[in-house]
Amino acid sequence: MALILHAASTNKNTYKALIAAEYNGVQVQLAPNFEMGVSNKTPEFLKLNPLGKVPVLETPDGPVFESNAIARYVARLKGDSSLLGSSLIDQAHVDQWIDFSSLEIDANILKVLLPRVGFAPYLAPVEEAANAALKRALGALNTHLASSTYLVGHTVTLADIITTLNLYLGFTKVLVKSFTSEFPHVERYFWTLVNQPNFRKVLGQVKQTEAIIPIPSAKKPVKETKPKAKEQPKKEAKPEPEKPAELAEEEAPKPKAKNPLDLLPPSKLILDEWKRLYSNTKTNFREVAIKGFWDMYDPEGYSLWFCDYKYQDENTVSFVTLNKVGGFLQRMDLARKYAFGKMLVIGSQPPFKVKGLWLFRGQEIPQFVIDECYDMELYEWTKVDLSDEAQKERVNQMIEDYEPFEGEPLLDAKCFK
Repeated sequence: MALILHAASTNKNTYKALIAAEYNGVQVQLAPNFEMGVSNKTPEFLKLNPLGKVPVLETPDGPVFESNAIARYVARLKGDSSLLGSSLIDQAHVDQWIDFSSLEIDANILKVLLPRVGFAPYLAPVEEAANAALKRALGALNTHLASSTYLVGHTVTLADIITTLNLYLGFTKVLVKSFTSEFPHVERYFWTLVNQPNFRKVLGQVKQTEAIIPIPSAKKPVKETKPKAKEQPKKEAKPEPEKPAELAEEEAPKPKAKNPLDLLPPSKLILDEWKRLYSNTKTNFREVAIKGFWDMYDPEGYSLWFCDYKYQDENTVSFVTLNKVGGFLQRMDLARKYAFGKMLVIGSQPPFKVKGLWLFRGQEIPQFVIDECYDMELYEWTKVDLSDEAQKERVNQMIEDYEPFEGEPLLDAKCFK
């Protein structure tokens, strides 16, 4: 018997088991034609979970309900899986972070969300307390992630899967950028995880909400009027409250507005041609690629920018620093049509320095990049002054991975193209 997961396909609790299954290579099938509010009320479903709650996993040995228990079951199906930790203390820490994110993060996000979608009365003091508790929890998580890429050890565990999905409901529904920007390590962690291939396969592309759901307006009392003779009073249909976000089906995507950069005058610099030249030049890089770049460069249609990480003293662990840069480049994918970049990790000893060079279409850093890629705020950005020969030479050295760079060896050099 295959493993059958009974739940709505857009329920974030459903995703826990599906992502764990992707990491373990386990086949989990969603129950066909599942309809929330109908399928989970049938006698057959109530035999699986007498409370009628979802998700429920149907296994050859009987049903399992409660989403964290289901995810643990799937994680244990592969004997050599590292999802649950490789030592007793790691296993305890995995459980610790699962409980922490469920009780301190998920519970408080729901206290904010459910009243705003009509599934609980809205009380301002309750929301205020939930936001305060959520900030305390995110602050603690932010401190832990300052020196760690993952919650436990050096690979993804079930703690990361469940914590990320508890954050997912917040990031996509109620936690706007102005709220989450107080916790840069949590932001970096969240966007790194949701863009991992196994997460992306289940979640698709994740986008942070731009606005919190408004507070439901109070209903005005309706004046009663006597019905006319021989006329039956009409019963007004009560509007059904919106489904909770974690159960709602996604709306059809709206057509995207044209990017303002596509409306700029044509440029002599064809970005794809420069990227091909960069990629195909294997020898005489200065004479071929660098010279070719300046021959192509259009100062009216493009601009060059240096970036320096604001918190270099935090870069004390090499792999964490490299993952930080890799995550940034991954999240910059939205700008691939309009940008080229080089990111250098500099130094042989910590703290490592992270510095970069970016070529952007237009005279300013594109606003949509600033709005949608949170990492931009973690760097100081300086427009290159091409009348300064020293700055121009610095551009050359960053493009060609010149070493030593500013007197130090390169730990790594990454290219965005």
